Amino acid sequence: MKIFSAQQIYEADKSTIKKEQITSEALMERAASQLFEWVHSRLRGTQVNIVLFCGIGNNGGDGMVLARMLHEHGYSTKVYVVNYSDKRSEDFLLNLNRLKEAEVWPDFINESIEMPELSPNDIIVDAIFGIGLNRPPAPWLGKLIQHINASQAFVLSVDIPSGLPMDREPWDPSHVIQSSYVLTFQVPKLVFFLPKTGIYVNQWEVLDIGLDQEYLSKTDTDFELIGRPEVLPLYRPRLKFSHKGTYGHSLIVGGSYGKIGAVQLASNACLSVGSGLVTAYVPKCGYHSLQTAIPEVMVLTDSDEENISQIELPFEPTVIGVGIGIGLNEKTASAFGALLKSVAASMVIDADGLNILSQNPELLKDVPELSVLTPHPKELERLIGKWDSDFEKLEKTKAFSSQYNVAVVIKGAHSIIIYKDKGYVNTTGNPGMATAGSGDVLTGMLTGLIAQGYPPLEATIFGVYLHGLAGDLAASTLGYEATKASKIIENIGSAYSELFRQPEQNAQENN
Repeated sequence: MKIFSAQQIYEADKSTIKKEQITSEALMERAASQLFEWVHSRLRGTQVNIVLFCGIGNNGGDGMVLARMLHEHGYSTKVYVVNYSDKRSEDFLLNLNRLKEAEVWPDFINESIEMPELSPNDIIVDAIFGIGLNRPPAPWLGKLIQHINASQAFVLSVDIPSGLPMDREPWDPSHVIQSSYVLTFQVPKLVFFLPKTGIYVNQWEVLDIGLDQEYLSKTDTDFELIGRPEVLPLYRPRLKFSHKGTYGHSLIVGGSYGKIGAVQLASNACLSVGSGLVTAYVPKCGYHSLQTAIPEVMVLTDSDEENISQIELPFEPTVIGVGIGIGLNEKTASAFGALLKSVAASMVIDADGLNILSQNPELLKDVPELSVLTPHPKELERLIGKWDSDFEKLEKTKAFSSQYNVAVVIKGAHSIIIYKDKGYVNTTGNPGMATAGSGDVLTGMLTGLIAQGYPPLEATIFGVYLHGLAGDLAASTLGYEATKASKIIENIGSAYSELFRQPEQNAQENN
């Protein structure tokens, strides 16, 4: 699913109006009817006090139409017009008059009016600002937003939480609606998925308001949301007349004294995702534990007992996963640098492999093209430098990816894969995956997918989604706190199966 910018959404509105030969007011009526159907299908006439805060732009116009429809169906409504400017959109004014004709008389709020009384039992509809917000709310508006947030009521935001801009972090974090639920029109917004802005969106749902599908399908976007429909076409089925060599030979390089478990996790995940062969290269101290823990994995050892000091390979790997548990020993950094110069295979680089690169930036030019880097936030900062906002972080990561022709996985609640000027936002995963070893599992999974012939970018998109899905399946039975990295591996097979389950199967099991 594409993630459009505010300007692109406006263009989609215009294209729809022109192609269907309808008015903007008719499109607003269509959007608000979707809002109403969502609310009505859940309340079914329940007597509850619905308080609507409507701005004076088109977002407020949506709220006005919704208020009228709620009133016509017998709901108890109270409407406040948040009068923050003398400029009012034509569609807002039209629907304000229609609301009055329906004998619903809104109260007007400005900086001289006392804050309205709100109850925790109310349902509040936030339709103050839309996606066009480009300046900080006035102080009195900030106080109104704080008043709504303090009400403890259920807050339903129309399209986007008011006070949250589309293309930057909020000017004042306390002047943004803390939405219980966001009903967003046609497409999700990038700010729903970034750490500093997604915190204002508890849950969200897309309402299809019938925007021009031709425009939406033909318009390129900077970001895409990755869900099951986007991942399924990437899957590569296994051939009947194939053998282990068909699915590649992965090399996992890592480990140091006390950190051999990282290599165990990555190697096990690599096998479990489908790599035909897996060899682990570790210090001597890791030999017996690896051979005992994972008999399917072949093991090569360094001459050094506790650290990797040189990497000598008797075979040519299909792909290399490197960095997990490897440490920052000077000999290890030198061995890693030599590996970069001597091997052409794509790499998946994680953990201290990334830290060695940030400490020795001259090595970046030797990273094989189309390799995959999987940093957590501090590792990313060491690679690309500090950033002032999530938006700057994305732009700096794009520049880094373009310079070195690598894919970068920005790990987080919604991991984002960056390749050059394009970003892919993942939708699977949960807080239980914030646990030791989860990243090692991801490294192994991405390595194993590339070994099987998935192009590195496709392997990364597919693998990040599958990793999160395996974590979701683990958490569904264990809970967040007990979701260990090894349990993610145990659910990789189930995650594959889940991809191909029919929707009716899921529906039956959820009833």
